Amino acid sequence: MSFYNSLGYLVFGSRLRRLSEYFLMEVNKVYEEAGIAFDASWFPVFYLLSRQQPMPMIDIAEQLEVSHSAVSQMVTNLKKKGLLKTTPCKEDGRRQLVAFSKKGEELLQQIQPIWEAISGAMDTLVSENKQSQQLLAAIAQIEQAVSQQPLSARIKAQL
Repeated sequence: MSFYNSLGYLVFGSRLRRLSEYFLMEVNKVYEEAGIAFDASWFPVFYLLSRQQPMPMIDIAEQLEVSHSAVSQMVTNLKKKGLLKTTPCKEDGRRQLVAFSKKGEELLQQIQPIWEAISGAMDTLVSENKQSQQLLAAIAQIEQAVSQQPLSARIKAQL
């Protein structure tokens, strides 16, 4: 039995992080081998903008459930790469609207087939094991449970 398996839930977060880092590394390898200058960490912003643009930065933060500051940093980095542009909102000049630049639109066209391939590969991967098919539902249930009572409170109750 591996070290991680032997510790059960004690290293649950570490195992999820390791698996997440593995998936991101493998997906980045696919982009790199295809000659596409895209980082998997950009996916959430690109995906949202592929569905609706321009989009207020605050809406991106809310949908991704991250801080406005985190989105602002990512948008700034993607603007420096020439992939995104921002404009002030006409109704509220303090709000920034985010959209793809021409270069960003071109990159989106290149990466969308890879997104479809990722989805297909993951469907195949989870179909290989009956328990894996329940993974997304199980994660959603855990997310719901910790939103109702944080893990820290649950740990303190055990002390």
